[in-house]
Amino acid sequence: MSIRALITGGAGFIGSHLAEHLLSEGDDVTVLDNLSTGRFENIRQLVGKARFRYFIGPVEDERLFSEAADGSDVIFHLAAAVGVELIVRDPVGTIETNVVGAQGVLHHAVRYGKRVLVASTSEVYGKSMKVPFSEEDDVVYGPTSKARWSYAISKAVDEFLVRAYAKTRGLPGIVVRLFNTVGPRQVGHYGMVIPRFVTQALRGGPITVYGSGEQKRCFGHVLDVVPALRKLALLPSLDGQIVNVGNDVPISILELAEKVRAKIRPEAEIRFVPYEAAYGSGFEDMMTRQPCLDRVRSLIGYRPERDIDTILADVVEYIRLSESTDRT
Repeated sequence: MSIRALITGGAGFIGSHLAEHLLSEGDDVTVLDNLSTGRFENIRQLVGKARFRYFIGPVEDERLFSEAADGSDVIFHLAAAVGVELIVRDPVGTIETNVVGAQGVLHHAVRYGKRVLVASTSEVYGKSMKVPFSEEDDVVYGPTSKARWSYAISKAVDEFLVRAYAKTRGLPGIVVRLFNTVGPRQVGHYGMVIPRFVTQALRGGPITVYGSGEQKRCFGHVLDVVPALRKLALLPSLDGQIVNVGNDVPISILELAEKVRAKIRPEAEIRFVPYEAAYGSGFEDMMTRQPCLDRVRSLIGYRPERDIDTILADVVEYIRLSESTDRT
């Protein structure tokens, strides 16, 4: 079944890959992006295609959003403040973008009877020590005096909004908690660790590891993730449920740095940088982010196919090509 989809944040890393995937499935695709963290270059190859159109501007612009959403039957709400560095630097923008933007999208979806998938994040689990993280597990946050938690809490508010609209106003909506989605087109400007490591290694190092490097993450290839988003948005019944999506194989950040070094520049230095030097005093981090994928497996048979070595190979190829193009 083909769909007519609006992707907010569609010029971003994940959004642009989702747009390509939907078009390959025969869907009509509209992208709305203010290009604050997204890049027009990500969707340039789609411009001019028969079933593709785009709008540049913020989700909060009601007139523009209504025009972009006109004719769509599914909204993929991916627009959000992203990356730890951006979140720490601009906590006001983080909260306003994530909460106000989502509320406007959900209000429109209810009013016009549209399905909506809201992208959330593994950050919602906060400092919980119970791994792997299951969708019904408790969440644990640091104090509100730490700006670092503003992103997690703002996305948790988004989740509450989806569930409230579903329960009280019949919204056909679903929340997807993404766990470190990575791949080509992701940039390291906002703290994204894999493109940052790869770029540092390609430039001769050092590869900078924040903290001890013992913290563990699970990295999911964007090409495994975006087909799952389409399948989840088209489930027969959407009632505000929450679903983890990603890869469930953990790797420590130090191991990741060592893999990148071995692949690109074995002589590069790995340098440890205290969190305080990177993000300011009092920064707190999650030691482990590992999803339980039982729910998404039961719903759509999801099983990620690409491992960390495939991810690194794809990211290295993309960044090498990008940097060589920039030099010409």
